[in-house]
Amino acid sequence: MNNIEELFDLIHIKPKKLDYYTLALTHPSYNADANTKHHDYERLEFMGDAVLGYVCADLIFKIYPDMDQGLMSKLRSYLVKSKSLAVYARRINLANYIRTGHSISPDKINESDKILEDVFEALIAAIYLDQGMSRVYSYIKSFLYNDITHANLDILTDYKTKLQEEVQAEYRNSVVYKTVDEQGPPHNKTFTVSVSFDGVVIAYGKGKSKKEAEEAAAKAALEKGSM
Repeated sequence: MNNIEELFDLIHIKPKKLDYYTLALTHPSYNADANTKHHDYERLEFMGDAVLGYVCADLIFKIYPDMDQGLMSKLRSYLVKSKSLAVYARRINLANYIRTGHSISPDKINESDKILEDVFEALIAAIYLDQGMSRVYSYIKSFLYNDITHANLDILTDYKTKLQEEVQAEYRNSVVYKTVDEQGPPHNKTFTVSVSFDGVVIAYGKGKSKKEAEEAAAKAALEKGSM
């Protein structure tokens, strides 16, 4: 375990109460070895999740004034999901500062998106409790702002559902998807899918999976205004 002062330098924090951070960086396995109870990050994780969700929602709301509630919710969920938080945790080498028992090594910690997510949320809570909302807001903004402003909103949009809703707003029939081509080796296929309405093909889409190709076909149909 590295010196925690290195972590404070990385995140530009001057702690007032070190105990918050020590607790945030203590894995339950550490207590198993020390024969102690409830001295780990789990309660702080609860608080950190709420603080992170609030700041993320506030930033999205301000950055995208015309975005509807459904898409805002999807973007927030995408940005604070386990895999995303683990990426942020790895940027500051968080695994190197976590106290663990003999049963788990820092390498194993670093391989676990879930553990890194939990500890990162606990760290957010520690900053909030120690430094206040203004400081933790600034810290969260420092790593979220760029990802929010450059978010690929296409991956958040369910084009198949949107196309179906547009069709059923005027007609009773549904659109039909059909795989018309598969190319490449089994481990790296590219699928081509057609989307039809009332027996007429209205668009095609390609993707590395049938689902991805169907989404691409639905998006193409919507962009063409085929209905």
